[in-house]
Amino acid sequence: MSVLLRWLVRLVALAVALLVCVVLAVWWIGGRSIPDYGATWTVPGLTAPVEIVRDTAAVPHIFGATDHDVYFGLGLAHAQDRLWQMLTLRRTAQGRLSELFGEPTLQIDDLLRRLDVYALSSASVDALDPETVAALQAYSDGVNAWLGLVGSEALGRGAPELFLFEPEIAPWRPADSVAVSFMMALQLAGHHEEEVLRARLSLALDDPAGLADLLPDAPGGGVAELASLPAYPDLFETPASRFAQAAAAPRHPLHPHAQGRGRAGASNVWAATPARAAASGTLLANDPHLGLTAPTIWYLARLELQAGGVIGATIPGMPVILAGRNDRLAWGITSAYLDDIDLYVEELNPENPEQYRTPDGWAEFRTDRRVIEVADSAPVTITRRWTENGPVIPGVHYDFGTITPPGHVMSMAWTALTEDNTSIQTGLRLMTASTIEEGLAAGEDFVAPAQNLMLASADGRIAMQVIGHMPWRMTAHQTQARMPSPGWIADNRWQGVTQYFANPSFVDPETGILGNTNNRTVDRAFPLHVSFTWGDTQRITRLSRLMEAREVHTRDSFIEAQLDTVSAAARNILPLVARDLWFTGETAPDGTPERRRQRALALLAEWNGEMNEHLPEPLIYAAWMRELQQRLIRDEIGPLADEFLQVEPIFLERVFRDIGGASRWCNIVQSTATETCTDIARMALDDALQWLEERYGRDLASWRWGAAHEARHDHPVLGNTRLLSWIVNIRQPTSGGDFTLNRAATPGTMPDPFLNTHSAGYRGVYDFADPDSSVFVIATGQSGNPLSRHYDDLGELWRRGEYIPMSLDPNLARAGNIGITRLVPVP
Repeated sequence: MSVLLRWLVRLVALAVALLVCVVLAVWWIGGRSIPDYGATWTVPGLTAPVEIVRDTAAVPHIFGATDHDVYFGLGLAHAQDRLWQMLTLRRTAQGRLSELFGEPTLQIDDLLRRLDVYALSSASVDALDPETVAALQAYSDGVNAWLGLVGSEALGRGAPELFLFEPEIAPWRPADSVAVSFMMALQLAGHHEEEVLRARLSLALDDPAGLADLLPDAPGGGVAELASLPAYPDLFETPASRFAQAAAAPRHPLHPHAQGRGRAGASNVWAATPARAAASGTLLANDPHLGLTAPTIWYLARLELQAGGVIGATIPGMPVILAGRNDRLAWGITSAYLDDIDLYVEELNPENPEQYRTPDGWAEFRTDRRVIEVADSAPVTITRRWTENGPVIPGVHYDFGTITPPGHVMSMAWTALTEDNTSIQTGLRLMTASTIEEGLAAGEDFVAPAQNLMLASADGRIAMQVIGHMPWRMTAHQTQARMPSPGWIADNRWQGVTQYFANPSFVDPETGILGNTNNRTVDRAFPLHVSFTWGDTQRITRLSRLMEAREVHTRDSFIEAQLDTVSAAARNILPLVARDLWFTGETAPDGTPERRRQRALALLAEWNGEMNEHLPEPLIYAAWMRELQQRLIRDEIGPLADEFLQVEPIFLERVFRDIGGASRWCNIVQSTATETCTDIARMALDDALQWLEERYGRDLASWRWGAAHEARHDHPVLGNTRLLSWIVNIRQPTSGGDFTLNRAATPGTMPDPFLNTHSAGYRGVYDFADPDSSVFVIATGQSGNPLSRHYDDLGELWRRGEYIPMSLDPNLARAGNIGITRLVPVP
């Protein structure tokens, strides 16, 4: 027995030793992809030596003799830290994800091929000015120089993910950078999904007035009432029963447009003149919101150009500071929600399905065929078709199939689908602009996605300009672009795009403060209305209050506003919903549902609407409102209720104020009794508390919003694998919510409806009274390598609402550097 025991011990020890050796070997091989920030490399393509100084947060400060060399250095730095992210973005734009990931990404490739994103990107390079092309080529040379070093120096294939997938990498091209800008436009596009949803509701609701409740216009006049629009089936003389009702195919997590409703674009930006600043210098704060990933899409960088230093947030793949400052001008961006997409229902010729109807009769589709290679499966051949309005998109995308009548197909018109997309040019020109006028002029080159460009100059001026092409629509458009329209009706078709001067502009306001939270910016009649759908009606009220509360502002007051977690929606809705429930009835016995409800209402009665991670009230409120909205709508719209899993504050306000008779939603259609809004509110609260008790225990006081509201930074590929997810995914309890300035939007889907999945991946506050006191931060870390200590080192600062210095002083960068990469040109 003792001999057997000794041999068992030896075998176990040997197995453990082998496992340790394997882990260490994998760690060592993967660690080769972590760049040495203190190395010196000899590379082709430079005119003079370049220094890349990494400060303590691994932010590269790039110094070179020429702009060409500086852009070269940024390309190399991006590739050092985010190579896998760049390659994935490029492959997505090319419609080639399935070559690596197989059938799960086939739907993505199908869409991107039909939009022809990469071909349009390649053609758009010819539309750029020589300076932009030169910058893109220099950047590409820097990326390719690093690819060369990875191969020649055996640097772990450049990213640990490349050990799991085919490591062959094509050289980076200027078209690839343009394609990355296309991908950002696609991620921020959302009006087509609103058109589809409105059409589906039009089919589902017996009372057209219900559309005004569930999809209300943003507050303000000058907007056509929904009741003036035709019912969707009437546009095609097709009975509603003949429309397809099948659900669309599920979207894969890699899907570039899988943001969910209301997540197409969001951000905050505001600026103040010296007259409203305590230190007499212009101020600007900006935090763009996108879906959270690990690593974040943002990357901090500083470039020392011939025109001077520029610092801020970039997206790896593009040599552009998208949000930041130089020593004379600062700029920030928010989604403008300009309606730059229209859907058209195209009628097929019954005698020849290769033809579609136009205002001038039947016309042939422009067609071609493409082959999509699929890992571990046979290749898939697709036939692409284009109409005069745009590409034909199959019904499996965006739920198009549910609203396309028989004998028809859906096409898409989008301003970004052009061979003259010069948007990237705007970013490069902003980096060297020195005045408000130069900044505004740079915006004229921007195509899509439409943005609000906020500018603040060192000489005390501020401005906000909507940049991006606005479709030129006819006043007689049948649906005012709110729903898909017949593509053969001439009045529905675009007449091109409007001139830049038609875009809203706000310069040097008398109040001294400009701000935007994706809220409605103008009150203009269709077709110059900009949009019927806006991204915010709540945050702007909180921002306005905070800005008006002080006569003068400071950098710190701007930071305070940026991190504010008070929900204006909660303060508005909760008193309406609970007004007949608070402090009513006798105290119920302990352990009963009535007693639990009374305790929850008592907590909410003392709550100020702050979505603090350490409090139970935000969790009770969020669960209650979610359950309440579902109870109000599911009996009337059925499965379509799944499109409204996030709380719609204006809808709830309309119901509980009975605006336009909206309290009718409180009555359950299928029941014989007549339910009141108070009845539904009470039942919804009981259901929410029951769910919370099952999930978090019976002690209400111990519940915490942060336990349910974790920020979910998932690796887009490896994050779904059990073995690696605990290494590559980042989880953090967070404050904030869907309608707070410190926005932390939730998905609403089970089993974790309150996760923080869409938030400010970048925050920056710029102060021209003391420019080097400006600050910024990103949501994870600079490195995309999970084995690097800079993969998530900024994440905890971001979670706590802290920042790092944003200085253009080269001495400060050098004084605390963690390494200086020196690039030497080939002799």
